[in-house]
Amino acid sequence: MGFLSIDFLYPLNTSVAYSTVITARDGDILHAFLSRDDKWRLYVELPEITPTLRDAILFKEDKYFRYHVGFNPVSMLRAAGRNFVSGRRTSGASTITMQTIRLLEPRQRTYGNKAIELFRALQLELHYSKDEILQLYLNLIPYGGNIEGLKSASLLYFGKLPQLLSLAELTTLTIVPNRPSSLRLGINNSLVVQERNRWLARFRAKHLFDETTITDAMAEPLTAYRRSAPQLVPHLSHRLRAENPDVPIIHSAIHTATQATVEQLIRNYANRIKAYSIHNSAVLVVDNQTHEVVAYAGSADFGNTFDGGQVDGVRAIRSPGSALKPLLYGLSFDAGTITPKSKLSDVPTNFGGYEPDNYDRKFNGPVTAEFALANSLNIPAVALLKEIGTPVLVETLRKAGFKTVRKQAKELGLSMILGGCGVTLEEMTRLYAGFANGGVVKELRFTGRSDGSVRETGTRLLSREAAFLITNTLSQITRPDLPNNFDNSYHLPQIAWKTGTSYGRRDAWSIGYNQRYTIGVWVGNFSGIGVAELSGANTATPLLFQLFNALDYNSSRDKLRKPGGSLSMRLVCPETGDIPGEFCPSQVTDYFIMGVSRYRRCQHRKPIFTNAAGTVSYCAHCKPDSGAVRRSYPNLSPEVAAFYQSRHIPFETVPPHNPTCERIFGSTGTGPLITSLNDGSDYFINSRQLTDLELGCQAANDVQTVFWYLNDKLYKKARPDEAVFFRPKPGPLKISCADDKGRYSDLHVTIKNE
Repeated sequence: MGFLSIDFLYPLNTSVAYSTVITARDGDILHAFLSRDDKWRLYVELPEITPTLRDAILFKEDKYFRYHVGFNPVSMLRAAGRNFVSGRRTSGASTITMQTIRLLEPRQRTYGNKAIELFRALQLELHYSKDEILQLYLNLIPYGGNIEGLKSASLLYFGKLPQLLSLAELTTLTIVPNRPSSLRLGINNSLVVQERNRWLARFRAKHLFDETTITDAMAEPLTAYRRSAPQLVPHLSHRLRAENPDVPIIHSAIHTATQATVEQLIRNYANRIKAYSIHNSAVLVVDNQTHEVVAYAGSADFGNTFDGGQVDGVRAIRSPGSALKPLLYGLSFDAGTITPKSKLSDVPTNFGGYEPDNYDRKFNGPVTAEFALANSLNIPAVALLKEIGTPVLVETLRKAGFKTVRKQAKELGLSMILGGCGVTLEEMTRLYAGFANGGVVKELRFTGRSDGSVRETGTRLLSREAAFLITNTLSQITRPDLPNNFDNSYHLPQIAWKTGTSYGRRDAWSIGYNQRYTIGVWVGNFSGIGVAELSGANTATPLLFQLFNALDYNSSRDKLRKPGGSLSMRLVCPETGDIPGEFCPSQVTDYFIMGVSRYRRCQHRKPIFTNAAGTVSYCAHCKPDSGAVRRSYPNLSPEVAAFYQSRHIPFETVPPHNPTCERIFGSTGTGPLITSLNDGSDYFINSRQLTDLELGCQAANDVQTVFWYLNDKLYKKARPDEAVFFRPKPGPLKISCADDKGRYSDLHVTIKNE
């Protein structure tokens, strides 16, 4: 009872500052760090203490370790007698338990301290098993300099883990701690061999190991020398150490061979693109089955401090360019607003003062949704975002774990779909892994030894049907973001991929996936300097293709299997992607999500009654009883009609309305879209140098004339495509535009002096 009271009052502290070790999925050491007290003190795990190691160390240090309670009274009496007869200390009686206490709590060698050591040894035996005490001892034994522990010596002198050591190497490591100053590995190897073989001879005499094993061990040359600690996968290693500061061994999910392949490819590629003043690259490889990160390269060269090699490009916040567009299209598929064959307008458009342009500064007119996504067109994407709402996209990205987007939520607008937000390569790769996983995003696993049986629920962002439609579109190879002059087109990997190039050509992205892997590639400069040659297609995609061909060459196309359930096919009009109507003689097949995709009759042409010559159109009020001919005319949106007019693309226009008609059309319907000026804006003028402001609009196909009003006073009559100028005066200004059918629209601006 007294011992237990003292044990409670004076507890034994066995906490040790170990070196942090990062291992690969197969157990190989990738990276080792010094401990907090600048020691190489690697933690040896129980399975690493092999029977050979255990037998050798116990025979040499403490034959009765399994039987005593922390000290051996017989050995102590024998040692005391020898010391008394000789008058000096000739032999010790310290057990492994007592030696462990001395390593934990170094003290001067006095009889009083010896008593404390015995008490502490009893405490250690009380609280820990024999295997745990042996493990602690092996973690603390000194090997000279700042190397402590058998695992540290095994790694730094032999370049291997303890369980891989031969008997000769194990024996070497058991004898060095007794004479670390004279038995210096790599310096006095010949002396070490003599002492090693002397102990091997003792092992033979006691039949500790079989004769052949002893003979081979004695003949084995000693090749020990001081090696550098492993420093592989530096970005991930530093990250895991910071996230797990008190964990001595962190088991990462890295696949050693995959990591080596990725590092070699990214290093070679970085040397090629240096000629274009592009210095940095980052790659993340995710196993789609387990969501483990099997390769992690934060930069092309961690040691390149001049170009910021120690910056972790996987976690750096960058602009995504167009790389978020697939998610937007997936949300639109799920909202039922579009299907792959739905027609979108790729024409100059003013979104409340925001006038985006395409990457190539060209416009394609009406295009299908799948064409717009595959070709990464900007105008259709902004129009889709305006339709579903920026908050919907922001909330979806928040659910997907985009931290910077969550912080920027209140500031984000339509430009975010073109790169006007902050993302990381880790977030983007996780998102695309969600596409590969049928629309469900799961946390990436950087640590752990998964056997693939773990199935986290994850967060569903898209339906399986929408994810399939995205994958089907991004698998097309007739795309502008295929690298120019791709000389090995027959090695084009069978993947779905999307590129992105940020404003100012500061970031190039290419992220792809197949059934097995999702790979994210970022290329650029950590300094933020843009480069004219930088683009997702020609800078990042070649590296992406090389990675897929090296890691998963000739993979299958199982990813393209159509999911069961509500995804089906239907006939649509190729002009709009809607259900064929009266004026749709040709039809094509299109995917649609049953119960979700909208069911709308095609109205790409509308019926109009005209005279026989087709020079005058009639309404129901003025249509004559005979002689009227029913014809169809293109039912173009105002912005498409304006685009055709500006490009001089011919199209059928509705003839002028019957001039003798007495009908008043009224203001039903949508009036002309005013594209200049911008509603709610302030315009500043210089009173000493007055300038004119331009008015512009987009009107429907049946409009011949528009009327401009300033503060409700008629200012000018003009054609819909005609630019109108006026000289502003300070003060509030109401601008109205009416067409010849009586439809109108208004906006308000304020004119101010500078």
